Amino acid sequence: MAMTRKQFGQFALATGLALAFAGPAAARSDYPSKPINMVVPAAAGGTTDLAARMTAQALGPVLGQSIVVENKGGGNGNIAAAQAKRAEADGYNLLMQYSGFHVISPHLGKSAWELADFVPVANVLSAPQIVVVRSDLPVNTMQELVAYAKANPAKLNYASSGNGSLQHVTGVQLEQAAGIRMVHVPYKGTGPALQDLLGGQVDLTFGTAPPFMAHIQSGKLKVLAVTGKERLPSLAKVPTTAETGLPGVNATSWFALFAPAKTPNDIVRKLEADVRNMLGDPAFQKKALDQGATADFKDSKALGAMVKHDWDMWAKVVKEANIQAE
Repeated sequence: MAMTRKQFGQFALATGLALAFAGPAAARSDYPSKPINMVVPAAAGGTTDLAARMTAQALGPVLGQSIVVENKGGGNGNIAAAQAKRAEADGYNLLMQYSGFHVISPHLGKSAWELADFVPVANVLSAPQIVVVRSDLPVNTMQELVAYAKANPAKLNYASSGNGSLQHVTGVQLEQAAGIRMVHVPYKGTGPALQDLLGGQVDLTFGTAPPFMAHIQSGKLKVLAVTGKERLPSLAKVPTTAETGLPGVNATSWFALFAPAKTPNDIVRKLEADVRNMLGDPAFQKKALDQGATADFKDSKALGAMVKHDWDMWAKVVKEANIQAE
């Protein structure tokens, strides 16, 4: 389901005209003068939470105010987004959004929010998915994984954090690109999926690197490929899927700040500029790289364009694979 003309018009209003509208609480010259609340659509411990806490820790001193991280997981991101859209549009309420919830979940069924409910502020981190298998699976490369899957059709099973999650659609991408069949096993979050992968109940999974790094380094898991356009510095010896002959498998997560629609334009611009400064700090960049992510600044306009592109791309994958919400 590509974005309709009406939907895109609404989205353009939120990203463009809404920025020019001084909302219900006009911007103050002393902004911010009190702590800022950042809602996160995930439980503590995952990459979305990591992005939020890294941002709160680094952006707070730049703004001169503390940023309180509020975890509101569940509902494929709907719970957090619904709360954020209802919050006062005064610059003191932000949403740290995960791309899977923003541009995939809405295609699976009725959402509690629309793109026009938010104005993009800035992208913070990007992190490609990695392909991770249990340590005793008899494959060590993507080529061997594909060969194994073809020799054992529908025998390999892969875990995801739920139907329609980015892990799920990355698995679908792999099946389509390699001409293989696997069994999808949805879990209620990355944590339970990771535990069963470590326990040998499932064969492989996909996900951003941070939750897996310690287990890869200990040898409990094997990483076969990175689904981004470039290798990860923290996994420099691991090839990209394109390098392994699978250019059609390309799934990168992004983690970005949004504000309720009608947030005053000058507040959005200040936040955008301060995020740019934060991401220019070499210490922040190194911390991101160490976690398997990249400090990836995109301003409000560029973030809006990325949302539109990814919305249409994943809508096509969801439709062709007939992926539905649980």
